[in-house]
Amino acid sequence: MNLTPPPGEPDIRVKTTVFQGYFRIDAYELRHPTFDGGWTEVMRREVFERGHAVAILPYDPVRGEFVMIQQFRIGAYAGHMEPWQIEVAAGIIEAGETAEAVAARETEEETGRVVMDLWPMHHYLVSPGGATETTKLYLGRISTEGAGGIFGVATEHEVIRASVVNEAELRALLDDGRLNNAASLIAAQWFFLNRDKVLKKWRP
Repeated sequence: MNLTPPPGEPDIRVKTTVFQGYFRIDAYELRHPTFDGGWTEVMRREVFERGHAVAILPYDPVRGEFVMIQQFRIGAYAGHMEPWQIEVAAGIIEAGETAEAVAARETEEETGRVVMDLWPMHHYLVSPGGATETTKLYLGRISTEGAGGIFGVATEHEVIRASVVNEAELRALLDDGRLNNAASLIAAQWFFLNRDKVLKKWRP
């Protein structure tokens, strides 16, 4: 198996910002090395600059329960998918913030739960074909006692319902295809692949 990339760096001819609003889009004119030692023709590519995110699957290892959220997503609506997505808690990392601090803040804002411990799961590119955004994904140890309700930051137009879901229910959501956003799908798959390891540490 050979997974070595071609040698050399991309040749960036021009980079310009073509849109600046809530998000930013940069346009590149570039060429890049090929596997046979040559170069591509010069091409134009647009890159979506959104920032970087954190996502957290809140989990109570004592009760075997999670807190999942639902909120309206315009991208899902525009893409003809269910707009009220079943999700894990998440937020954007602002300048000067750590991923861990954002994870704790967003979990409390979106689910009302306090994170007692964080377990790193993955750090992945959301859509590498056209965006720089990455997501740092964590399992967050919480208590689900008294969990559930309506949350969100009003100034950010958030209307979020938090619900307690047990392990069997989360597995059913996964198996039935009702988790159809990357962070929730990856988090659920990671949990069931690593459940024994998590319980050995968090529920000895």
